[in-house]
Amino acid sequence: MTVHQCDNWNRLVGLSVEIRHKGDTVRTGIVEDAMPDDSALWLASDGAEPRTMFEAALGHQVWVECRELTGTDRFRMTDPELFFNDLGTDSDGPLRPSAGDG
Repeated sequence: MTVHQCDNWNRLVGLSVEIRHKGDTVRTGIVEDAMPDDSALWLASDGAEPRTMFEAALGHQVWVECRELTGTDRFRMTDPELFFNDLGTDSDGPLRPSAGDG
């Protein structure tokens, strides 16, 4: 599966993520809470791992994996802001959809 770096941390509450620092994975887990300004997030406690805060200012990065939902009630949720950079392109190069695109 493909993983994407996400800068909109406050949209990740409840999702499984990978936290990286200087290119190394330091922890994976479920986002329990995040600051509205995307400056920090908390991963929920998991087994021996306590609830932990990670801060963008300290160089932490959040990576998410795109995957198909399962079950009879599955549906597709996407948000271009999760995967597009400031130039309006993703890793494959398409332009960001404009507000008028249906």
